[in-house]
Amino acid sequence: MTVAIRPFRPILILVLMAAIQLTFAESVDAQTIDPKLASAKCLRCHGRENFTREGADGKERDLHVTASAFHESVHGNRECIDCHKDIAKVPHRKGVERKVGCVSCHMEEWGAARVNGMGGENTKLAMVVDHIESYMDSMHARPRIDDQSRTNATCYNCHDAHYAQPIDSVTRTENLLDIPKMCGTCHGDVLATYQTSVHGMETSQGNLNAAVCSDCHSRHGVNAVHNDNSRVEITESCGNCHDDSLETYLSTYHGKITKLGYGKTAKCYDCHGSHQIQRLDNPASLMHVDNRLETCQTCHEGATAGFITFQPHGDAHDRQKYPQMWFASTFMIGLLIGTFAFFWLHSALWFYREYRDRKEGKNRPHILTEALPEGKTHFRRFNRWWRLAHLVGAVSIMTLTLTGITVLYAESSWAPSIMRFLGGPETAGYIHRVGAIGFITVFFIHLIYFAIRIGRNWRTFEWFGPNSLIPSWQDLNDAVAMFRWFFGLAPRPELDRFTYWEKFDYWAPFWGMTIIGISGVIMWFPVQAASFLPGWAFNVAAIVHGEEAFLAAVFLFTVHFFNNHFRPDKFPQDTTMFTGRVPLEIYKHEHRREYERLLASGELERFLVDAPTGPQSQTASLLGATLITFGLFLLTLVILGFFGV
Repeated sequence: MTVAIRPFRPILILVLMAAIQLTFAESVDAQTIDPKLASAKCLRCHGRENFTREGADGKERDLHVTASAFHESVHGNRECIDCHKDIAKVPHRKGVERKVGCVSCHMEEWGAARVNGMGGENTKLAMVVDHIESYMDSMHARPRIDDQSRTNATCYNCHDAHYAQPIDSVTRTENLLDIPKMCGTCHGDVLATYQTSVHGMETSQGNLNAAVCSDCHSRHGVNAVHNDNSRVEITESCGNCHDDSLETYLSTYHGKITKLGYGKTAKCYDCHGSHQIQRLDNPASLMHVDNRLETCQTCHEGATAGFITFQPHGDAHDRQKYPQMWFASTFMIGLLIGTFAFFWLHSALWFYREYRDRKEGKNRPHILTEALPEGKTHFRRFNRWWRLAHLVGAVSIMTLTLTGITVLYAESSWAPSIMRFLGGPETAGYIHRVGAIGFITVFFIHLIYFAIRIGRNWRTFEWFGPNSLIPSWQDLNDAVAMFRWFFGLAPRPELDRFTYWEKFDYWAPFWGMTIIGISGVIMWFPVQAASFLPGWAFNVAAIVHGEEAFLAAVFLFTVHFFNNHFRPDKFPQDTTMFTGRVPLEIYKHEHRREYERLLASGELERFLVDAPTGPQSQTASLLGATLITFGLFLLTLVILGFFGV
């Protein structure tokens, strides 16, 4: 029942406030106080020391109120019957438990303030109302199991109603140190543990900065600590004091999943403990070097020695303390800057020169198609297996990018929505691994294919030359010639079967697979990896995995897309990789040296094919447009994430 009505609690509060406003507006002028029920009359009995009476449970109850302390409290100008509304006469009937409704009283006061147009001016009362709304959704506001007519705790269980101090008073600040004792009236076993912790000992020594119960569990919205929201909120609360540690924690996988709002990964108190937390050099600390492995094993069953030296708060900017992380980060940043500086400049100059050439009417060379076999107007460049490998690789990379950047940029505004779409971090992790398996499969099938081909033809295999993908001095000459063309110093160079940028596109995945693949396997199988690798290897793996993935994604969706789809001669797309065919005129324009060589040797005809059919062209265009659009969508997310949007 409680769970069912909880979503409607704000509406019920608004209805209650409206009813209170109407009732109060009609009766506010009619209120009078019976002199026999005035506070001074009450204090004649309740002001006496050791004044007690038997309660409804048959036990003696302390009913003494210190008059001076009461008058100095936040309620000091109130009459007793303002809160004890069920008191109708003096003396009272014995054996009756008097009920006080703090919530209804303050809500009635708020309703009156709003009726009189003073709601906006009464900031303290507004704060109280906010606390009430928070409290109403807390565990304290829910019924007790042993007595369904009572809540777990109500306002006066924590706030001594007779001696409550103003919110902004110095006394209240000092009273924060008493919060653990107050909570301990119900949670005695927890209090005993807390008092032995570093927080508890600091509190007992009067340290106002030491964490007390309300710093971790909040003051009014206390909830179960094991649900996702509470686990995330408590972790954020730790950062209110330990901001540096929180920042480094949030840069780890554990922290990024926490930033996305999920409670599944290890939080601060999972590693350091909660009520029993100790300093790291204390042998009782869960993170003490002698206890760390056992602590890790609570989540990572079978964790091995490498976990002990993992740095959960490692800082890649701190060269002195974390040299391996600093070197890995510095190297990857240098690689990023160097790669993008060259290829973005290359793309910009290429766009400028190609655009100018087209504008000046420098057309592509034409081919006398009547001299070709009938209908054979296209050049077959890729067979079906290369096209299939490209498609599987493209889909795998895009899958890896989507699932990876959602974690990498967990602090971005869009990341939680994407993670929910993916089904949460656990499901996203499975999807990421499926993408990894897809790409790894394509990569290793490719290696096996070339190993077999080389093995069969090792005597005659062409390692170097125009048909080889191995870079040569000619590629350097071609690159220089292209830059001369970019600057208008020479005509466009004639290129061979594989251009220098195509060779870079081919060899780059070998580096990427080494970096991303090895680091990914380390993080995929941490228990096995930690059996022979030091803990800092995981820190380095996380850095290079993310940075290399960023490099691959941005390069593919900017440079690769430009080279093959967005430069003036290609825009809006090139479907060669989806049909396997390219118009012969275009092929001659872009690979003139191979065209002339095939023509001279008489081999050209065996590469000539018919143009794609209408349905083939439409399918290729649709598939290409879909992949390009999704790639640009991913690029947009990467850019937003990089700039923290």
